Amino acid sequence: MNKSIQVIGLQKSYKQLQVLKGVNFEVEKGSIFALLGSNGAGKTTIIKILTTLLKQDGGTAAVNGFDVSTQPDHVRQSISLTGQFAAVDEILTGRENLIMIAKLRHEKQPRQIADDLLRRFVLTDAADRKVATYSGGMRRRLDLAMSLIGKPQIIFLDEPTTGLDPEARIEVWKMVKELAGGGTTVFLTTQYLEEAEQLADIIAILHEGTIIANGTLEELKKRFPPAKVEYVEKQPTLEEIFLAMIGQKEAR
Repeated sequence: MNKSIQVIGLQKSYKQLQVLKGVNFEVEKGSIFALLGSNGAGKTTIIKILTTLLKQDGGTAAVNGFDVSTQPDHVRQSISLTGQFAAVDEILTGRENLIMIAKLRHEKQPRQIADDLLRRFVLTDAADRKVATYSGGMRRRLDLAMSLIGKPQIIFLDEPTTGLDPEARIEVWKMVKELAGGGTTVFLTTQYLEEAEQLADIIAILHEGTIIANGTLEELKKRFPPAKVEYVEKQPTLEEIFLAMIGQKEAR
């Protein structure tokens, strides 16, 4: 099985508001999949369903081969979720945060695991400082490190660089690329189109409850009107593609 995630006809409503209207997509193992959409498009709702935090109203979803509705425990054992805000304990040190999660995951050598992750995420010098003293970028790196404990096969990142400065954002991009390079599947939601351009193997655009485009950046560019040839042929940016596709949908 080469698919880490398979979603077919996913539907979800909140009272009278239908947020997801039959969403379909697949995510290849070891790839970075970016889900784009405006505020309120349903990106976080999809992540909550795929991570078993929310039940869909219709359709099916399988994560690592397990159905999210009927096999939630198996799904949880193979994934990790990093939300929009770093889920770290500010009273504890960076090392203590990692050791705590390793113990909760019943790992045999929690201190060794903590040391290895601190080194990997360039946090060794700050390991014994309280997280309350960390910068935003350091907190996010620690959050990502914590999400790797237990070696999950799939990591969900819900707008992981929201609120970070450009330098910290680039640091997180580097870490995400390293995760995928090591064979981990990364499912990413973002509002930063440059982020999707930099990271994603496949980009999907969610609009008004459905996926209106899905493919590589090059494939999406082919769906954009031909570039004007002046002195140099100008290729469309992902931002131009995104806005054009949403505009076309809203005009119908």
